[in-house]
Amino acid sequence: MSATAFFSGDFPLLIARLIADTDTLEPRLDALNAALAAEGMPVAAAVLLDHWSDVLQLTLPHGDAATLRRAVDAHLGPTDAIVSDRDFRIPDLFVSDMDSTMIEQECIDELADFAGFKDKVSAITERAMQGELDFASALRERVGLLAGLEEGAIATCLAERITPMPGARTLVATLKHFGCRTVLVTGGFHHFADPVAEDLGFERVVANRLAVAEGNLAGELVGGITDSTVKAQVLAEEMQRLGENAISLATGDGANDIPMLEAADWGVAYHAKPKAREAANGWIGRGDLTSILKLLEIPEHDWQVR
Repeated sequence: MSATAFFSGDFPLLIARLIADTDTLEPRLDALNAALAAEGMPVAAAVLLDHWSDVLQLTLPHGDAATLRRAVDAHLGPTDAIVSDRDFRIPDLFVSDMDSTMIEQECIDELADFAGFKDKVSAITERAMQGELDFASALRERVGLLAGLEEGAIATCLAERITPMPGARTLVATLKHFGCRTVLVTGGFHHFADPVAEDLGFERVVANRLAVAEGNLAGELVGGITDSTVKAQVLAEEMQRLGENAISLATGDGANDIPMLEAADWGVAYHAKPKAREAANGWIGRGDLTSILKLLEIPEHDWQVR
């Protein structure tokens, strides 16, 4: 189903696909339509997708994505959604954050538990993700607390504590099946990101490197820091290689992901911190990562389930 079926000419379409609680959807949708009309953004069409009876597509001849998001939040409750000013199709590039996005944990917090500093490190991590602290300074402070920890603790942490986010393997495998390039870019560490990327199927990894001396963590990083600027740069570099007609999808959950989410054609905030969600034009707030496949209208029989 193409949104261009509803309009012709040079109208700046705004298309929203969303998944919401269907039990009381009709009256809440009426309230949403009224609210949008009051904002000068009338809904021209509301239809369910052919392959997904729980995915609603709203088409507006014009409008502001932020206003639409606020109205959806106010009237439809928790949703999974993408708002777009272009027709939906399978992206050519998928770039994702790792911690709390592709995996269920924050690796540095779990590793800090082995060093006896989890509560302190977790508090710093939370503030950094909320955008309250400078990422680079917060990262160096947390890494410094790991000094002296045996490098072998990383393998133990990986085996015992790190688990993929529900739907992560299926999302990556399905996008790759349709020719999408996949890149994992994280403010975490190669010690974790490399095996996670191999397990999930990512083709490229960009991450930080922990310094190791005589089998122990040195409490320092090797080389530059993968911060928010680097994340956005990686997306831009990959898009340049793919060409001007390429479409990008990005996922993340914290403040460090905001420039990447904003740079992507579809930036999806996954159960994200408020600042990241506000910056994105897509969000997952109720389902798992396979919601993205539903929003892209990929039939379940085409999913590469792993």
